[in-house]
Amino acid sequence: MSNQTEVLSASVQAKSGRLYAVISYKTSGQRKTAWRTLELKEGTSQTKINKEYRRVLNEFEQELLGSAVRTSRTVADSPVYDYLCDWYEWKKPRIQINTQTSYRSMIHGKIKTYFTARPAITVGNITKKDITEFYNSMYATGAKGSSVLHFHTLLHGAFKQAYLDDEIPFNPFDKVERPKKEVFVGEHYSEEEWKTVLRLVKTDDLYPAIMLAAGLGLRRSEALGARWSRIDWSGGTILLDTKIVEYRDERTGQKIVEPVEKMKNQSSRRTLPLPDMVMEMLQEQKAQQELYKSMFRGSYNMKNDDYVCVTKLGDLLSPGYATRHFNELLKKLGMRHIRFHDLRHTFASILINRDVPMLKIKDFLGHSDISTTVNIYAHLDKSSKKTSASLISDIFAERAESGVSK
Repeated sequence: MSNQTEVLSASVQAKSGRLYAVISYKTSGQRKTAWRTLELKEGTSQTKINKEYRRVLNEFEQELLGSAVRTSRTVADSPVYDYLCDWYEWKKPRIQINTQTSYRSMIHGKIKTYFTARPAITVGNITKKDITEFYNSMYATGAKGSSVLHFHTLLHGAFKQAYLDDEIPFNPFDKVERPKKEVFVGEHYSEEEWKTVLRLVKTDDLYPAIMLAAGLGLRRSEALGARWSRIDWSGGTILLDTKIVEYRDERTGQKIVEPVEKMKNQSSRRTLPLPDMVMEMLQEQKAQQELYKSMFRGSYNMKNDDYVCVTKLGDLLSPGYATRHFNELLKKLGMRHIRFHDLRHTFASILINRDVPMLKIKDFLGHSDISTTVNIYAHLDKSSKKTSASLISDIFAERAESGVSK
């Protein structure tokens, strides 16, 4: 089979109001098609279209040339960035979509910028000094330890694969001290602030997601992924096995919001009891959705009929929207600013203040290890001795008695 790589044809095509270069090419005897965004909208002047089209096509041809060169050399002789591009393509089907997006950003961002300026550093000759200098270059631009740790995790994994494949005699990243993650102390509301915000946002379309995050300690993606079919109405529980992710399609650059039935870790797939106030919200939301279906009929998106958190027309709420709109709501209401994720911290802090043991909080939050829970919330721990799960219901019962649900 021929190893020749060449562009056969290319054209500009529109999709969802955006312009793309659609490129047909041949590599190793196989004909393939690639879409590359021009970052332009339909209606852009032809001069601009032609300029961007030539730029994108030239970049693609350079990619093909680089790919052809990479296939003719050993992994050990490959420059770091080139190897990581190939490793990512191998790794991609083995990791979740959010991780794909993160890896792609790191590889084609800081890693590309740093290592393409140092082509003499290869997979086979990279040293502890080279690695340390790369990390130091990130610290020098203001990167935090947690960010550098993400790069270390990616690079260590990629070079571990080269070692396991017998391409290099050892993993050079084993010799480097693992970057230290900062101790993060999340913001959280007091019980009074918590009750107030839940009361004030009750008429907003984000209310169900806010209630699920604040009332069950869910992550943003978990709250948005809550499903009607996972609720045991008689047993008063909900199974969390779906999350909503948001990313840009590699091929078209188009933003995609979709459900994924693969959680962050095994512990994240969990069944939780539904406190009274959460159950009431779900019942009201279910009735509201049925009303919207009858009102909007054919305009209602029945594809998302199983999801709790949707718009009036049945469209999924994106994680980005949840973050932005929550910030806008707090500003409008004059509430102290916290992140959407801090609703989860608020939930945990309330349980800790009510003497719920860390182990039970770990199970509620879906942490894979108790050390994660302790590291995040140790500053709030009151060395509790109570063990009853009914404490969760007690907290919400007090809330109902206080009249917050009115």
